[in-house]
Amino acid sequence: MATGASLVRVSSLKLLSSVSHGDDFSSSSKSSSFMGAPLNFLPSYRSRKQKPFHENLVIVSKKISGLEEAMRIRRERELGIVQKVRKRQPLRRGKVSPRLPVPDHIQKPPYVGSSILPEISSEYQMHDSEGIAQMRAACQLAARVLDYAGTLVRPSVTTNEIDKAVHQMIIDAGAYPSPLGYGGFPKSVCTSVNECMCHGIPDSRQLQSGDIINIDVTVYLNGYHGDTSKTYFCGDVSDGMRNLVKVTEECLDRGIAVCKDGASFKKIGKRISEHAEKYGYGVVDRFVGHGVGSVFHSEPLIYHHRNEEPGHMVEGQTFTIEPILTMGGIDCRTWPDNWTTLTADGSPAAQFEHTILITRTGAEILTTP
Repeated sequence: MATGASLVRVSSLKLLSSVSHGDDFSSSSKSSSFMGAPLNFLPSYRSRKQKPFHENLVIVSKKISGLEEAMRIRRERELGIVQKVRKRQPLRRGKVSPRLPVPDHIQKPPYVGSSILPEISSEYQMHDSEGIAQMRAACQLAARVLDYAGTLVRPSVTTNEIDKAVHQMIIDAGAYPSPLGYGGFPKSVCTSVNECMCHGIPDSRQLQSGDIINIDVTVYLNGYHGDTSKTYFCGDVSDGMRNLVKVTEECLDRGIAVCKDGASFKKIGKRISEHAEKYGYGVVDRFVGHGVGSVFHSEPLIYHHRNEEPGHMVEGQTFTIEPILTMGGIDCRTWPDNWTTLTADGSPAAQFEHTILITRTGAEILTTP
């Protein structure tokens, strides 16, 4: 689920309670909605022919003014997009149906049966060859389930119907839907629509043309969790929201690209933030990625915003990267269900997630069909 971390809970259903799980990780330094490139406009004084100093100042002033004007126009355009999106009805909770049953013969994770949110394990998820094979199997199943769920996205379909289909496909494969019963979560998948950042609970609300929806699937197969998510388009989606989704997926790709044995974890957040800032998008700092394997949520916590957290990647380690980008601010609010987390300003949010395996020279994306 989203642990990518959670507000009060965990982002993958993920780290769920911010207090007891450290999944609510607000940074003291908020990501800026736009950070311009360095202003390297000062003239070179090595040139043989130098203009008078006051003329140089005029040139610098004009260039800076031009940049500021471009930034102002761009920001007004972005705000206009947000205002148009806000004309849509705000997300409202529908009716949540009872949790679905799981056959007795299917292996269940240890937290099932308890409403207490598990602590985040301090042990990194490290694997030998057998463990890697098991992780690949769980992650490939999660990817296939997610792809199937994406085919169900269309106007008039309810998120509850998506949950039922996902649940059935997972148990038919002999696996357990990891979100179900995790800290009391009532469903088998997370469905986060429009301004919902993460941990949306499937209900009776029908999807509408113009919606975007993140579907977050985690399966527990033979003692290992595979965790992945994508944001899908429903019907006729605006260009602004399409670009948000596109850039969010690109941010995930860029974060993965810096991963390898010995690389520092903080490079992930730096690379993601650099790309998001080019488009004026906010990078949510309250939800994080996490170690995943035989344990659903463990160290290391993967921050998607700029940070100075210590630590380096190790070959054989598995964890998720799951950035959430917003078209507006990164502040959030949580519904009384203690799971569903929305942008405070109602702006759209998008998320993508993969489980990866660190190798000597790079990273293997495990959550592919």
